[in-house]
This record gives sequence, C-alpha cells and structure tokens, in this order.
Amino acid sequence: MKPATGFSRFTIALGLGLLVGVVLLPSAEAAKKLNVVTSTTDMAALAQEVGGEKVNVESIAKGYQDPHFVEAKPSFLLKLRQADLLISVGLQLEIGWLPPLITQSGNPKIQVGASGYLDASQFAEILDIPQGTVTRAEGDVHPLGNPHYWLDPDNGRRIAKGIAGEFGVMDPEDAAYFQQRLQDFEQRLAAAEQKWDAEMKPYHGRKVVTYHRSFPNFAKHFGLNVIGYVEPRPGIPPTPSHTLEIIQLMKRENCKVVLVEPYFDLKTPQSIGRETGAQVVVYLPSVGGEKQVTNYFELFDYDIALLTKAFQATQ
Repeated sequence: MKPATGFSRFTIALGLGLLVGVVLLPSAEAAKKLNVVTSTTDMAALAQEVGGEKVNVESIAKGYQDPHFVEAKPSFLLKLRQADLLISVGLQLEIGWLPPLITQSGNPKIQVGASGYLDASQFAEILDIPQGTVTRAEGDVHPLGNPHYWLDPDNGRRIAKGIAGEFGVMDPEDAAYFQQRLQDFEQRLAAAEQKWDAEMKPYHGRKVVTYHRSFPNFAKHFGLNVIGYVEPRPGIPPTPSHTLEIIQLMKRENCKVVLVEPYFDLKTPQSIGRETGAQVVVYLPSVGGEKQVTNYFELFDYDIALLTKAFQATQ
C-alpha cells in the first residue's frame, strides 16, 4: 500500500474533522440550552411553556407530593449543581427542604440573591398575608402570604411573563424567541380562561370546605366561597372537636363539597361527607398529580371538571 500523500492526509484529516463536527454538533446545541430546575411541577410547567426547545426543565418535587414536605435526595444536589437557573415558589413554601439543598449544591449561580435564583412569588398576586405577629401557635402560617398562588390563571400569566423576561436576560440571543413563546401562551390561556369561566359561572358563590389553605387564589378567581378548613390550623391534623365544628358549620351553611389534596388522609373528610351529605373531591393542586395532567392547562381542565361534577351532584 502506498503511503498517504500530503493531499490525501489533508483530505483524511478534513473528513475526520467534519465527522467529529457532525458528531459534536448536537451536543453543542444541547449545551446551549439553559438548564432550569424548579422546586415544583407548576413552576416547571410554566417555565417549559415560555422556554420551549431552548431550555431543559426539571422539577424537584413531584405533582402528587405535598410541596411543604419533600424528602431531600442526593440526586437533587446533582440537578442543582448543574442548574443555570433555580425557580422557587417562595413565601417559605419550601423552607423545610430547599435551602439546605441550595447551600450543599455548591453552585454559586443559584444561591439566594444570585443571578440564577428566581423567586416566582414576586410576580404574583399574594393573598392571606397575615397582619401582626405570627407565632407557631397559629400553625404553619406563612408570614409572607399564601404560597399556593399559581392556582389563579392570572398569576400563571404573570409568572410566565416574569420567567420569559429572566430567560431573555440569561440568553439574549433567544430573547425574541422567549417573548414569542410567551405571547403564544398568553393567547392560549386567554382562550382557555373563557372556557373555564363559562363552566364555573353557574356556581359563583358556592360554598366549599378545603382540607388545607391551598385554595384561596382559585376560589377568588372563579367566585367560590371557602367557609372553613378540615385542619384546625394550617399544618395541624384535624381534631375531633374541630371536625364536629366543621360538620355543624356545613349543615348551617348548606355546604356540600369538601376539597382534599391528594397527599392527605381521607378518613376525616369522608366522615364529614357522611355526616353532611357532602361530596368529597380529591382535587389536584399541582401539575403531575395524576399522570394525564401534564401541563398548566390540563391542571385547570381536570379540577374544573371535578368541581362542576360535584356541584351538579349536590344541587
């Protein structure tokens, strides 16, 4: 075999270079994506809406978990270590588990106050802000307000706008792309809201009891009246005396629906339902609470279908 000439060696090298380039190209494109970690699936869903193919988004908590209590795992540290941006719900929702993970991740970008840390509550309308001094005797009260604010589509719109703006700052070349994604999301959300509002309009003013105080934003947006809670105080398990008070309240007020998050024991709500003739509805406070609920729109579709069915059954 003849030894390769200079030209042929150049051709071989060029071919290998092109081959390597082809092999590496997808990795380079993938590396360009922003790595986004969110504390909950709801923040992940909104981030994905406006980030599209320019971001990789992962949530720490699962949609069926109580976001107040998430067991820290080593795999979470790896996610956070590689994150360009961390989006939290804030208002101390994750105070029991997220701060240690942030510290232990060793990622300077996502430390509280750093450029890669985004508290989404700054964009939302916050309800139930306590007045005066808050003590532990009042239960698990959030001193900065109720952190379940994403259950209002108006807040979903505000949060998405804030996230799109943050993405544009972090990736200026794709800022127009993120704004286009935001505009598309806002148009689809406006259309969905018209449908949801029409479905809920016949039930404006309906009284409900919820297990935890996770429903005020949803109730305000859709005109429902939350008259009580299965928990005597936030985060405190129901007691026999308080359960009796709730039963008496529901009978007086003719309240026929009890809403329960999927991570709470159904024993007490079911006993309340038996005593009052009320429907016990296990609703979803988060995307991913059921396998078929994979995005922000499907969350409202699912919950509104449950609610309207329960209201129709208790006319």
